[in-house]
Amino acid sequence: MAADSTVLSFTAAARRLGIEAHRHGLACPGFRSPPRITGARRTIRWSPAGAVVAVAIRDRPVSEVVEDMVDGLVVANRLSGPRARAARRSLLAAAAPIAS
Repeated sequence: MAADSTVLSFTAAARRLGIEAHRHGLACPGFRSPPRITGARRTIRWSPAGAVVAVAIRDRPVSEVVEDMVDGLVVANRLSGPRARAARRSLLAAAAPIAS
């Protein structure tokens, strides 16, 4: 996939995930790329203003990038168990048109 296309897909996924997160009363972290740690696929940085999820997008399928974004959003909201599974399903479904 071309770099411009990947960046656009990343940006669109971030918007859709933000909408879906807010619909479920979840805080949406900031998303950025690439992670500051060399070789990391996804990192989370915490601050008083909220979490920032950094995801590697270069040379990766959009579906994997979106999965990392969703996982980061779930962790940023400190979800676990059934609530985490339900949120993950809903968030992935919201991003499905982008991830395919």
